[in-house]
Amino acid sequence: MTRRHFLELTGATTALAAAGFVPVACDGGGPPPPDIRPPLRLPRVVPADVGHELVARASADLAPDGLGYGGAVPGPVLEARSGGEVHVVLRNALDEPTTLHSHGAVVPHEMDGHPMNEVAPGASFVYRYPVEQRAGLLWVHPHPHGRVARQVYRGLAGFLVVRDAEEDALALPTGERELFLAVRDAAFEGDGRLRYRDDRGGFWGNVPVVNGVPWPRHEVAAAVYRLRLLNAANARVFRLALSGGAPLTVIGNDGGLLPAPASVASVEVGPAERLDVLLDLRGARPGDRVALRCEREGWDVLAFDVAERVEDATVIPTALPAVETLSHGGGVDRTFRFQGHLAINGEVYRMGDVRARVPFGRTERWSLRAEGGGVHPVHVHGAHFQVVSRENGRDPSRSRVFAHERGWKDTVLLLDNESAGVLVRFDGYRGLYLLHCHKLEHEDHGMMLDFVVE
Repeated sequence: MTRRHFLELTGATTALAAAGFVPVACDGGGPPPPDIRPPLRLPRVVPADVGHELVARASADLAPDGLGYGGAVPGPVLEARSGGEVHVVLRNALDEPTTLHSHGAVVPHEMDGHPMNEVAPGASFVYRYPVEQRAGLLWVHPHPHGRVARQVYRGLAGFLVVRDAEEDALALPTGERELFLAVRDAAFEGDGRLRYRDDRGGFWGNVPVVNGVPWPRHEVAAAVYRLRLLNAANARVFRLALSGGAPLTVIGNDGGLLPAPASVASVEVGPAERLDVLLDLRGARPGDRVALRCEREGWDVLAFDVAERVEDATVIPTALPAVETLSHGGGVDRTFRFQGHLAINGEVYRMGDVRARVPFGRTERWSLRAEGGGVHPVHVHGAHFQVVSRENGRDPSRSRVFAHERGWKDTVLLLDNESAGVLVRFDGYRGLYLLHCHKLEHEDHGMMLDFVVE
């Protein structure tokens, strides 16, 4: 085997090469971490209400053939406040159409980045809408039909964070101790370019990437950190835990703060789901390393290197603000079956073909079912929902609502042959919205449907 062939088989990246990394095959088919990990890249925080321009264009942050908003991977953190507004301008510098979807934001249809509202190459579009929801971590990504998987995989993703007074009162870590982390996977060719295959079953990489950096490290103090975690992968489910077995304290998810903190040994997060986690390092000593680990692959996704002791009086909350509980007196109003790699209820997506009409302001119970095709992270546009039941005939331990799923969600992870009951109420806007699987290759190949809130 030639050296060139070896590198092509095992993969490499620009960042790892710069660190002097020589890839060696491991059990997962990808390269192990380098002896010296590259530093974590932190996205800049910008106000969301000032008409900030997001340019979708080429970027070498992730790879020579990568993309990024403003050339950065990830794009900036757009910071908004409840009661304020989001005002950003998307400029498309790509050679194909794109859109900007504010994932988790309750917005008018025309601001949702629906694939029927594509922004042509060279064109711009102004996204402007009021922020009428509680604090939480959202994100932005493209949503042009048939092109989502490649555009996100090449680097188009950013954060949108909403603040409010209720969350402010908790005095959670901020500034350099609030870390926005887009966790994903990727695969690389020997020259550092991205390897990708449009597989209906979903594309999995063989290298963990955080904020566009493979196998990163971050220097920290012996203090409490707030990790704002996003699974930005096309298809991979991460089962996250801490090295050494210390518990994770989960205080929030897609829709903001949980009804109560959850101390968990590990937590699964599917594509597009978010977690709000407190990491207490006050018992660590300078020189210690604590890793955020993916138990499914045995990856230490991100290494935290403790550099110094500091005084930190952060109080880990034992209670969180109350969350409204939806109620529903009847049976199932609608059932959506996510079948194989292509269909919902036996039909493949046809843009503009309205397949459900949902009453405005009424709470409904939906049954979401995964029937073949592997995992299905199901995402609803236009509202948040509450997970009230789970059923898994193969694994009884999953026939329950997990602690990190309490409160409000916009994406729910279903394993194969698993179902979830959710309560949903569309009381923000009337209009056309999407229901789809957020395994991006499933989405691109037609596992979506249009519905109307009326």
